[in-house]
Amino acid sequence: MALQIPHVQVVDEPRKGLVVARETGRCAATGDILVYLDADCRAPLTWLERVERRFLRNPNLIALSGPYRYYDWDLWGRLLIRAYDFTLAPATQFLVKYVLRLGTIFYGGNFAVRADALEQIGGFDTSIEFHGEDTNVGRRLFAVGRVEIFHDCYLYTSARRYNAMGKGAVFRLYVRNFTSEVLHHRPRDTSHVDVRG
Repeated sequence: MALQIPHVQVVDEPRKGLVVARETGRCAATGDILVYLDADCRAPLTWLERVERRFLRNPNLIALSGPYRYYDWDLWGRLLIRAYDFTLAPATQFLVKYVLRLGTIFYGGNFAVRADALEQIGGFDTSIEFHGEDTNVGRRLFAVGRVEIFHDCYLYTSARRYNAMGKGAVFRLYVRNFTSEVLHHRPRDTSHVDVRG
């Protein structure tokens, strides 16, 4: 389907892995701003326009990320994540980014970055298999420039990991790897459950 869109280049990467695919895409890309979203994400029609507007308004911005909204989760899950977005996430961001200055919350399936900034940090760390890769790239970008989260740059994504593993298990997984990456510069989990349908 992507091949049917004018000016789109599809890059084949035979090696398996999310971070490997992102790095291959980075190396093949020619734009000044690189935009990353996961295969199960659905972007609002104005998403790219909102992302572009943020970079145009602030030349010092090197990367941005936006939260997720879930299109296939139960009401309880959707309410929990919205509560997280406006309570726990800002508190964590304040502590980690502004008080401790260790890094930033960063959503790996929804971000945009200046190509030269990503080049400056050496691209993606392909030694990371899956969990913690978003915190890793956010932390390293934060060390070289301004990184922000904008709520108007949200994407819709699948809750399939929550549905397959349970809310509690996934929350613990994300907290464990975020904390480990920020403090020790390595995620705790070195493998992941494949929940692709």
